Amino acid sequence: MSFTLLQVALGGAAGAVARYLTGAALMRALGPGFPWGTVAVNIAGSFAMGVLVVALAHLGANRVAPLLMTGLLGGFTTFSAFSLDVVTLWERGAAGTAVLYAAASVALSIGALVAGLALARSVTA
Repeated sequence: MSFTLLQVALGGAAGAVARYLTGAALMRALGPGFPWGTVAVNIAGSFAMGVLVVALAHLGANRVAPLLMTGLLGGFTTFSAFSLDVVTLWERGAAGTAVLYAAASVALSIGALVAGLALARSVTA
């Protein structure tokens, strides 16, 4: 059990650093008007989750799932930050933007996961 917790902790730390760097880079590149960093990590994380589900099962490598899926992707994706972004936009009076942001994030993240599954399945077939 302690090895699993170590995997989750190490993966979570790496994922959180990657999330921070992604958000900072997108803020510099695109400005503060829209939470692009949160959208980007949720979509990329969902895609990666789809790829990993197939790849780890295909390789019989589920022993690293705590490191990669729970830790790394759990630390990288930001659904709690997403929720805060939606409420913040709403409270600022940007209800339309909040709804668009929420709908686009959910739809694109699910689409990215499906794309990741399809890609990984095509490679492993």
